[in-house]
Amino acid sequence: MSPEETPIAGSEPQTDPVGEDASGASASAGASTAPSPADSGADESRSDTGGAESGTEAAVTMRIWRGDPDGGDFVDYEMPEVEGEVVLDVVHRVQAGPAPDLACRWNCKAGKCGSCSAEINGLPRLMCMTRMDQLPPGQPVVIAPMRAFPIIRDLVTDVSFNYAMARQIPPFAPGTPEADGTYRMMQIDVERGQEFRKCIECFMCQDVCHVIRDHEQNKAIYAGPRMFIRYMELESHPLDTNDRRELLRKRMGIGLCNITKCCTEVCPESIKITDNAIIPLKERVVDSSYDPVAWIGRKILRRTKRSATEAAADAPAFASPTSEDQMEMVAAVAGASSTSPGAATDGEGGGPDPSTAPGDRLPGGSG
Repeated sequence: MSPEETPIAGSEPQTDPVGEDASGASASAGASTAPSPADSGADESRSDTGGAESGTEAAVTMRIWRGDPDGGDFVDYEMPEVEGEVVLDVVHRVQAGPAPDLACRWNCKAGKCGSCSAEINGLPRLMCMTRMDQLPPGQPVVIAPMRAFPIIRDLVTDVSFNYAMARQIPPFAPGTPEADGTYRMMQIDVERGQEFRKCIECFMCQDVCHVIRDHEQNKAIYAGPRMFIRYMELESHPLDTNDRRELLRKRMGIGLCNITKCCTEVCPESIKITDNAIIPLKERVVDSSYDPVAWIGRKILRRTKRSATEAAADAPAFASPTSEDQMEMVAAVAGASSTSPGAATDGEGGGPDPSTAPGDRLPGGSG
């Protein structure tokens, strides 16, 4: 044997690796593809389930109130379910698809403008902050306009009542500045009003308040929770010199509130409207009108309370009234003289009937 033919120690005859691997792979593949009857049945079962899942798309039913001041009704829209959406997203998809004429009000989609307020499953909420996965699965999502206000169209309501009442609030009236021309406040006084300034004016507290929700005639003589936190912000300000207590008692209807805390429960900014605004205002009004010690003090010091007319004289609605302000004042006089605050009226004209609207489950029981 020549040196070229001498085998090297430890070496083995060369074989065709491709052929061996191919045959090995083929054998292993063949072994693995020979299922047992049990495995075959399991595979068939999984295949059927997967086919059913892929063929059936999850859907959600949006039951939206459609109508105008003359009337309307709820209409169902079946929409594909999309993970991570909020109610406003689905409403926008309804607008882009089966109902392009659906009217709803929205702006920031971040829970800071208060525009997209509606009643979702009977509870006032912001559509942009209500996640679909937080609502009961398998049930229709019922969306209705805020029932305390007149209907404009579909989910859009006329909330101008709130702006009319805001124009009747006497503005901030600071006293004389200090010798250096500045004003000084304690930090605790600064922080007291910060809570009330978080209000985004979604008016859900106004909507849920049964004083005006169930008694339309009270709007002429009742400011509502949103305005009461503004009054408290001004009344608790250490530099303010105006006295609005008689105005609250005689014209703004602070006594009509029976502190059920409905407004506090629906506030998206978690403002403690009842505890930190309405109850302190009630205490101030009672002290100024019925406290015998305060009455004796005023007599001795020869001081008089500022009347409701004097307090309201500086309000925009009285200082420079518009035609709307004049109409509101006429309605307030007529309402105060001819309407009993406790009388009940029917639901909002044109809005969803409270007796038939599904899911009407307002906090506090009475609204």
